[in-house]
Amino acid sequence: MEQESTQQFTAAIRDFRLPRYQEIPNVGLYLEQASKYIGEYLSPLGDFSLTSSMISNYVKKGLIPNPVKKQYGRDQVAYLFFIAVAKSVLSLDALSVFLRLQQRTYPLQKAYDYFCDEFENVLQFTFEIKDCIELRGEDSSDEKRLLYTCIVAAVQKIYLEKCLKDLSHSESEAS
Repeated sequence: MEQESTQQFTAAIRDFRLPRYQEIPNVGLYLEQASKYIGEYLSPLGDFSLTSSMISNYVKKGLIPNPVKKQYGRDQVAYLFFIAVAKSVLSLDALSVFLRLQQRTYPLQKAYDYFCDEFENVLQFTFEIKDCIELRGEDSSDEKRLLYTCIVAAVQKIYLEKCLKDLSHSESEAS
């Protein structure tokens, strides 16, 4: 049973892909729709859900722009994907600094798509689906190193929680 669970998880990781910036709906999603959309994409990785109250709090704290007519557009949803992953390893204050740094250095579409590529790259390497981490991008900036470090921390947390869950499950089966 444990082997089957691990194989299913590995298959989910192998097939995991975040939507790229242009693939995010730009029709405007209401709060609940945005929460559900992000949660469905991230569900194979564990609990990376964003509740409506969390999203509202991110707007109040200025982490993401205010919705327009109560609808969240492509930019806000891209930020929310990053926040959903990064909040597992960064405080709200650190997230705020991170997002301001991104806004000063890279356009959102470029930064978000780079985040998606790196996240999937590190995820597949960590779960031994790929033998090596592919080099991404044409430059190596401090901002990219910080993003990479954040991604590695989040992926290591996913890996650790998956291993501990498997260990706990096999211990309970043995009892």
